[in-house]
Amino acid sequence: GLLEKTRLYLVKKLLSRLENRKKYHQDFASSTSFHGVHNIVQTRSKTRRALWLLVVMGSLAIVVWQICNRFIYYFSWPTTTSVYVQYVENVEFPAVTFCNLNRFQAHAVTNLRIIFLLWSIMSGVHQKVSVQVNFSQELDNFLLGNQNFSIKEFTREHGFYLNSSTLLECEFFGKPCYPEDFEHVFTEYGNCFTFNHNDLPQKRRVSVSGRGLSLLFDVKQEQFTDDPSLGYIDAGITYVIHSPKELPRFDGLGLSTPVGMHAQVAIHQLKTIIQEYPWGECKPDMKLQHHKIYSTFGCLRECKARYIQDWCGCLPFILPGNGTECDIRKFYTCVYPALYEIDLEGLCTVGTHNSTCPVPCEETDYPTTVTYSSFAGEKAIKFISAKLKKSPEYIRQNLVHIDIKYNDLNYKTTQQQKALTVAELLADVGGQLGLFCGASMITIIELLEYIFTNFCWMCIFLLLKAPEMPQWNLPSQEEPTNKEEKKGIQEC
Repeated sequence: GLLEKTRLYLVKKLLSRLENRKKYHQDFASSTSFHGVHNIVQTRSKTRRALWLLVVMGSLAIVVWQICNRFIYYFSWPTTTSVYVQYVENVEFPAVTFCNLNRFQAHAVTNLRIIFLLWSIMSGVHQKVSVQVNFSQELDNFLLGNQNFSIKEFTREHGFYLNSSTLLECEFFGKPCYPEDFEHVFTEYGNCFTFNHNDLPQKRRVSVSGRGLSLLFDVKQEQFTDDPSLGYIDAGITYVIHSPKELPRFDGLGLSTPVGMHAQVAIHQLKTIIQEYPWGECKPDMKLQHHKIYSTFGCLRECKARYIQDWCGCLPFILPGNGTECDIRKFYTCVYPALYEIDLEGLCTVGTHNSTCPVPCEETDYPTTVTYSSFAGEKAIKFISAKLKKSPEYIRQNLVHIDIKYNDLNYKTTQQQKALTVAELLADVGGQLGLFCGASMITIIELLEYIFTNFCWMCIFLLLKAPEMPQWNLPSQEEPTNKEEKKGIQEC
């Protein structure tokens, strides 16, 4: 049949080649670019052959050990950190968000204790704040006279405001600025105002170090008085310096200047670039629904907003989203327990690549150096008192002076880099092969060809011999066996 015809063809064409297999092995060993092998095959001295065999096997063992080490090191995903300092002619000025440490006007509502309770719950959106006192009865009494109360509208109308009476002086790089140059934003401090916000058509830049933004605030303590029994004891301005593309983040990062003080804030720009997993912890495909750029702070806000929306059917106005604003009772009965549950169960985590909100692949920070002095001297306070028509005592109790400027016109970039790339790994492997065995990519191709050829010959050999395999059922002693059968068995 067809199998027999195939076998006869292979016998006729390839049997002579099969008989030359030994010569092929010798030719390969003599001509291969793998150094040292030909010395084993061609030498006639057994001692020299043994020595060369020992040298080749030892070199091969060292190569395997070194290559394994390089692969183990590569798959440990090592990184290095490089720091670059780039000097420029001008640099973009950051956004600065200012808030009053006193959140609400004292005369706005008779029961400020409830407002502070609600604001403590609101602050828990950004940082963990414990509310242990039971206010349910006091809350019910408050709601009897305030049926349509909105914490958002109350904050907007009776929180800190920015106009010519609270912003007495403003100057940026020698040019005056006004309250209209600030954008309103809600934070855990209530009404806050951002200078150089992201919606400007052209960002403000500075071209000389030592000059920047200078402001003089009036905190109006007689109007904005928080309850000391609830922990609000400071008076002054708190502010945070951040990228115009990012939201202000105050929890643990804000700066504060008390009344009667002059703060000199020197800043420099720091860019951080982090490698993606597994070298670093960032995930470049992370996107946010309500923020233009990704940040862990923005991601954490959206994560909490999703859980609160699902559990309470509403959203605190301080969180991003299009949900219905939570009323005053929902804040106490649902939002606060939801925030506690989110923290307790770890539903919104930050940091590592497998957390809810991993670190961003690129971020910009503004490290600061702050120095303080009293505002102002004896002669200066008389001049300012006459200019503003305020008493020296009022100036010391209400005015805050802040200067923010670049220390140098440069920015520093901290970049996390791969310690070993694929190209460097191949170069290491090639170097080890060349050093100990004189091998290259051509040598590897020769070895692959040699292995493939022997594999094909083995398949052909099995195909030629398969029809001649003897029957395993031995004949009975009574059956005669001729000489040809014996000869066939012996040959098999």
